[in-house]
Amino acid sequence: MKHTLKAKARQIVQSPVTRKALQSMKPEKSMWGFLGIVLLLIVPEIVGFIWGSDITAYAERGLAQSPEMIEKYYYELLVMLFEAGGSWVNLAIGVALLVWFFF
Repeated sequence: MKHTLKAKARQIVQSPVTRKALQSMKPEKSMWGFLGIVLLLIVPEIVGFIWGSDITAYAERGLAQSPEMIEKYYYELLVMLFEAGGSWVNLAIGVALLVWFFF
């Protein structure tokens, strides 16, 4: 069973269809591809690590003032996004995509 799984995994990795699928998912080598990876994946995590607690405190103060419905959703979203700080997994995924972008 173990041997069969390893053989099947090796066959999938070496398949030209898999390589073509990975190549089609690769971000386009342009300024926009680079900025997309950096601004959408890496920068928010760094902001979360550095200012996550400050942003969460700001949002909780805003929620305490009983805001309008749209503001309430905004503050709840901020709390949800930044209460745990940054995510090492998301940062690692962003860095891996950035490395993949250049190779």
